[in-house]
Amino acid sequence: MASHVAREHGVPPRAGVGLKADHYRTILETRPDIGFFEVHAENYMGAGGPPHRYLGAIRDRYPLSLHGVGLSIGADRPLDRAHLQRLKHLIERYEPGLFSEHLAWSTHGSAFLDDLLPVPYTTESLARVCAHIDETQDALGRRMLLENPATYLAFAESTYSEIDFITEIVRRTGCRLLLDVNNVYVASTNQQWDPVPYIDNFPLAHVQEIHLAGHAHEQDEKGRPLLIDSHDQRVADIVWGLFEHAIELIGPVPTLIEWDANIPAWPGLKAEADRAEAVMLAACQKEYHRALAG
Repeated sequence: MASHVAREHGVPPRAGVGLKADHYRTILETRPDIGFFEVHAENYMGAGGPPHRYLGAIRDRYPLSLHGVGLSIGADRPLDRAHLQRLKHLIERYEPGLFSEHLAWSTHGSAFLDDLLPVPYTTESLARVCAHIDETQDALGRRMLLENPATYLAFAESTYSEIDFITEIVRRTGCRLLLDVNNVYVASTNQQWDPVPYIDNFPLAHVQEIHLAGHAHEQDEKGRPLLIDSHDQRVADIVWGLFEHAIELIGPVPTLIEWDANIPAWPGLKAEADRAEAVMLAACQKEYHRALAG
């Protein structure tokens, strides 16, 4: 297992949680032992007000990761320069250790869609995604992390596998990766493939953050399982198992518990982060005992 404990980005290889307004006061009053907080960039693009006041106070005490949902890296249109400038200003203001975005698109014409839509894995879309990542990294003056998608179907015109597509993006742009383990499980169930080889073959050396989240169970029109990346409940046991597998391969990395709807009281969210920390600690202990035995 390769250890990634030494980090240049200032976010420790610990568990963190998404920062929610429900928990602002609890965090500032109790100062819980948590590795980092992550916020959605678009929620803090206003000039001021209570969200910035609370975020500033929490950023003074904890490392921060910034997660974008509106850049539309995969869109067949130019990036929104005004959005990029707002993002740059936010990064300069809070100096997050990590910034990530999705391998997806969410714009059409002048409209912003309330979803993260999949990208066909073709030569044309590869060039477009890489150009958008290059533009983003140049504008921000830093590397970004790209997140693997939660998908519900595969495009017939795709000529790359998802892993080959992501690997080539990293090779061309020098970006780093966010491995969303729940997304892996959601996509594998919906498209009926094995999530373990996916993780085994993912470009793990470039992973600088992991996401864990809950998902909802539905059925498609043929009665087959259909999972929705809902972020509204606890992480499923099978996703915890995949996370353990990933951590044994790459070592501890900053790991976020995403919980964006039906948000629990602080102790419930903190318990999920504690479980992620326990998994990383157990992996370190296994490596230590193997080293002693070897």
